[in-house]
Amino acid sequence: MAGPLSGVRVLAAEQMQALPYATQLLGRLGADVVKVEPLGGESARGSQPGGATFVRNNLGKRSIAVDLKSPRGRDLFLQLVPRFDVVAENFKAGTMARFGLNYDALRAAHPAVIYVSVSGFGAGDSPYSDWPAYSAIVEAMSGIYEYTLRPDEAPRANPVGALGDIGAALFATIGVLAALRWRDATGEGQHVDIAMYDATIAMTDIVTNLASLGQERMPYPPPFILDTFRASDGWFVMQLVREHQFERLAQVVGRPQWADDPRFATRAGWGAHMADVIRPGVEAWAASRTKIAAARELTAAGVAAGPCHDAAEVIADPHVRARAMLTELPGGALVPGNPVKLSGVAAQPDGDLPGVGAHTTELLTAELGLTDDEVAALVADGVIATA
Repeated sequence: MAGPLSGVRVLAAEQMQALPYATQLLGRLGADVVKVEPLGGESARGSQPGGATFVRNNLGKRSIAVDLKSPRGRDLFLQLVPRFDVVAENFKAGTMARFGLNYDALRAAHPAVIYVSVSGFGAGDSPYSDWPAYSAIVEAMSGIYEYTLRPDEAPRANPVGALGDIGAALFATIGVLAALRWRDATGEGQHVDIAMYDATIAMTDIVTNLASLGQERMPYPPPFILDTFRASDGWFVMQLVREHQFERLAQVVGRPQWADDPRFATRAGWGAHMADVIRPGVEAWAASRTKIAAARELTAAGVAAGPCHDAAEVIADPHVRARAMLTELPGGALVPGNPVKLSGVAAQPDGDLPGVGAHTTELLTAELGLTDDEVAALVADGVIATA
């Protein structure tokens, strides 16, 4: 058995990252994923540098290029639908309905279909339903940029990469697995509706939760230590939120007097005296240590810390290598590996990246019984594209 989802088939009209990451993860767990692209290829193929967004999110898939805007392209898609367990799309809400390929249309062709929609603001009633969305848009709307804003600073857009995209992808994957389980039990398909905005609100839960408890914004200076500190070769981060952790920090950095200093009797004092006492003390101790050595000493004492890696250090990190968290593609590009490790299933190698329409002929002949002449006629009429 190649994977726990072996036998599950996914037909995905997808682009960029929010859905392609989800379907790649399903593929890495054994599903057969067919990517439906416009004749010129989906937009991620044009991302810079080197189509990076496409490269990260499409390993092991097959590609069929179909013009879904054309009636004949729509009909080909509908003919394929009953041969798949999951049909997924991440166009702006309402686009598939305009193509005649929304959930109601697909359910008529395949009542047990699991239909997955990933969009900026969902398929339901939202005042933003007609807005396109990238990751940064929903991140900003989630409140996290404002919540973490320091005085006299502008909000920093997209500080951690594709949080909105990957968050939506993970919830879409959970939705697919839940819907498959439901279908196993009842025989019924359903519509899995994922909004990137919803997913990002869930991922940035501190914003709304802490506001409801009276904390509208992360206080500055904060009543805890969550900051970066300079070592001899770079930076490391520490997070301390309990008094016993502060006592351990004081011992490690050779400032035992901090434990009895009335300025640090409450957590508020940590932030109030970060600049004039704590940072100078910690950085004086760390000046003779590398960032990894400083982090090791701190963690050994029970203080959560870690080095601030640059890209080269992440690539060389022994944890990353031991857990196969980077996959090297022909030409040297690196993409993240599969973070889902299963004890009972051996990890499978990632497949290749598909060319635009590389599997169009194969799929239409094998799945729908079209002849080579019929495929050639569809190419000539601009309905499909082949490699």
